[in-house]
Amino acid sequence: MKITRRLFNTMAASAMLSAAAMPALAADMPAPFDKPEDVTIALVRYLSTGDFFQSYLAGVEAQSKALGLNLRVLDSRQDAALQADMVDQAIALGVDGIIIQHGLTESMREAAQRAVDAGIDVVAFDVNVENDAIPQIEQSDHDLARLALEQAIEDNGDSFKAGYVYVPGIAPLDRRDEVWQEFKEKYPGIDEVATFGTLDNPIANSVANQARSVLSANPNITVMFAPYDEFAKGVKIAVDEAGMSDAIKIYSADVSTSDIAAMREPGSAWAATAATNPAVVGEVSVRALAMMLAGEDPGHNVIVPPTLITQQVLLDDDIKNMQELSEKLPAFAHADVATPDWMPLPDRQ
Repeated sequence: MKITRRLFNTMAASAMLSAAAMPALAADMPAPFDKPEDVTIALVRYLSTGDFFQSYLAGVEAQSKALGLNLRVLDSRQDAALQADMVDQAIALGVDGIIIQHGLTESMREAAQRAVDAGIDVVAFDVNVENDAIPQIEQSDHDLARLALEQAIEDNGDSFKAGYVYVPGIAPLDRRDEVWQEFKEKYPGIDEVATFGTLDNPIANSVANQARSVLSANPNITVMFAPYDEFAKGVKIAVDEAGMSDAIKIYSADVSTSDIAAMREPGSAWAATAATNPAVVGEVSVRALAMMLAGEDPGHNVIVPPTLITQQVLLDDDIKNMQELSEKLPAFAHADVATPDWMPLPDRQ
């Protein structure tokens, strides 16, 4: 093809337009993001089952795309030893940064330290790796539990028989448990008549199996505190099957489109949940790690504030999914956390 002066000028103009359309100019970004194609981070996951973790992953992917970096996802599927091995795999791959998502302190403490020793920047979401060099990304689990329990007190008074779903050893659940213990001390009329819980997959169905037995043995329960939405789903299955939806109210943490649908069902026992947007938490996790890679300090505790979501609000505002929740509750849509001036954010639909 013969390149005429006119064609050359057209091609040059097109190239300039393409460069201008890029989401962020490399010249405006600190190293190493002036060459983002050379930056690779790994997400090492312990938990991945359920809508929350799918949404969290979507947020990690969206923020990684906005920065133009490479993302590797390693999923241990609740195998603690495998998760530790996957941190070592990420180290061997020569990644620049690692996000550790959930896990057990005893299995991740040494693995996380090995990454730090290898000169890799690390952040941890909802797992305490007991390392001052590693920022903790948190949903403000204390506030999540507090918002849900304050609503339970408002709805039911300060004296009731309660069932409680809890699995110890998981950092966010342990933090939520601290608030539950505080509430029981503050309100001695709360009678915890049953404690149960499991993380066996599928979590909701496994919890439902336990809840059936609990409800059969304790038909006087009027409040279920299930501070993780997969727990709440399981409890709701059992409550519905027992025909006790009018007698029991469920209070939880976390939210998804399927949770919203369950809360909106006519006569649903699921009264309220407190939540952050899991996609936003995923974005914040990447942004905090990116700040470290750029030589900046995001702080040791990077906290995403939660929102109370009641069944009544969902019905009154006709909120049917996560997109509508973000549109009608703007505080849920974005967290102004770990957002330095140079940081490009994901496109908002």
